[in-house]
Amino acid sequence: MNLQQKIYKKLLEVPKGKVTTYGELAKAVGLKNGQRTVGKIMNKNPYPVIIPCHRVVMSTGKIGGYAYGEHVKTKMLNDEGIEIENGKIVDSENLIYRF
Repeated sequence: MNLQQKIYKKLLEVPKGKVTTYGELAKAVGLKNGQRTVGKIMNKNPYPVIIPCHRVVMSTGKIGGYAYGEHVKTKMLNDEGIEIENGKIVDSENLIYRF
């Protein structure tokens, strides 16, 4: 299994209504300081409906980028019950899924 597949498989563990950070996801697959690598892999996700890359956010609580636009990512997270104000997740610390 290559790194991309490992990251996508790990991301499948994040349930609806929760988010994880680029750093948490990197750590979960054994990448030290791999936040940027995870971000690049998320950006190339060929299965955005199946692999929930919209659930990966910045450690600051900001939602971060999304290949289809931040407004789409915001809507998807809102639809899963996650409240966002000014591009930042409300109460993000309690919504972060840690592997």
